Amino acid sequence: MNAVNDSAHAVLRTTLEAALKRQRAAYLASPEPDYASRCADLRKLERFVREHQDAICEAISADYGNRSRHETLLTEIMPVLKGIHHTLKQLKRWMKPQRRGIDRMAFGLASNRVIPQPLGVVGVIVPWNFPLNLSLLPLTAIFAAGNRAMVKMSENSRHLAKLLIKEMPDYFPEEKLQFFDETGGVGIEFSSLPFDHLLFTGSGQTGRAVMAAAAANLCPVTLELGGKSPAIVCEDFPLRTAAERLLYVKYLNAGQICTTVDHVYVPERRIKEFVRLAQEIMPRRYPKLDTPDYTAIIDEIAYARLLHALDEAKQRGAQVIPLIPGKPFDIKLRKIAPHLVLNAPADCLLMQREIFGPILPVISYEDLEDDVIKRINAGARPLALYPFTNDKTVQQELLTRVMSGGVSINDALFHVGQEELPFGGVGASGMGHYHGYEGFLTFSKLRPVFKQARFSTAKLLAPPYGPLTDKLLKFLLK
Repeated sequence: MNAVNDSAHAVLRTTLEAALKRQRAAYLASPEPDYASRCADLRKLERFVREHQDAICEAISADYGNRSRHETLLTEIMPVLKGIHHTLKQLKRWMKPQRRGIDRMAFGLASNRVIPQPLGVVGVIVPWNFPLNLSLLPLTAIFAAGNRAMVKMSENSRHLAKLLIKEMPDYFPEEKLQFFDETGGVGIEFSSLPFDHLLFTGSGQTGRAVMAAAAANLCPVTLELGGKSPAIVCEDFPLRTAAERLLYVKYLNAGQICTTVDHVYVPERRIKEFVRLAQEIMPRRYPKLDTPDYTAIIDEIAYARLLHALDEAKQRGAQVIPLIPGKPFDIKLRKIAPHLVLNAPADCLLMQREIFGPILPVISYEDLEDDVIKRINAGARPLALYPFTNDKTVQQELLTRVMSGGVSINDALFHVGQEELPFGGVGASGMGHYHGYEGFLTFSKLRPVFKQARFSTAKLLAPPYGPLTDKLLKFLLK
């Protein structure tokens, strides 16, 4: 059996290495695509999305068991198209060499500039939760920067991967773009290839393994990980507005979003009112569990993990509150109703691990400093922070005292959808950025170029050293 596995891995490794070799050869033959070529690539991406919009929605829904078509349009199709349009508008400016200042006293009439140039071949490892968004938005930045790409899809995105592998060659040759399905062991081999850059989106545990594999090749990485992103409802903020906004984000995609609200801090005296509002708001959005508007849990493993975490919290004294009528669970549909959890022990699974599902722990607090800021800072740095307050002093206090990857004030998630803002984590929630201009920079080599003048002032400082050198150094060291 081991011999069979070893043989399969050898074939897989050979296939991946051949794909990388083919793309690298194409890059070396044409290392710097011009503006028109890059725009053409971006328009091909847009054309693929528009011509296969229905098939994309159906494939993603099939991978989930049920994924709301509207959620796919809102969270995958729209961001990709808007990202492409923004990049097309800005690309010419991004590509321009940057003039940099120079010390005229030391270098006379010489000049400095920075040229953004393509890195070469970029590897992209895509998670299952937003498989189109998290493959094509990076490709927008990768192609804008003039690179080629190999993309590894998730084992939970089989239907979409099949569509991409089948249809994308009609838009891009394999030496420009190639997709790979996860058939077992692909991710391990893929992350150990000597790419010029590697982008991984997924869990922290897998991110550590990917970074270790890339380190063997000194391959730079951008890691977009997760974390327990908190929302903080402050005393001054209208509670209904906060509830409507953060509950929308929390149960979008059934909570399976790395930047969703993981848990919420609510003032002690307002907990009962928050629960009442949630019980009023959620049935209007999802009248029953089997509504097509409510997305399924991705697989049986994730379904069982979430139920186990709920049961553990309940057995340890937490109050578990389903928010829509009818049965709260359906294994056939793989759906779990939106839930609130009150008084969850600090060391239970729901409070120790990223939830990634439709369960919202509500944590009461009395003092913002002692009960919220210190508690958040005692854990790993989150991917996002969501303060709800109109008090500018409190806003600044939270921005200063609590570090996170990104921030949405008085809402949640929407900082991710801004083309002019970089997206990325910090510490345990990731490293590096992409989206918009920062994506272009991430996948470019900002190459410093110094150009010497006809007369080099360095000639005056060359040996043999003597009185003139002493005078010049005394002048330059002032």
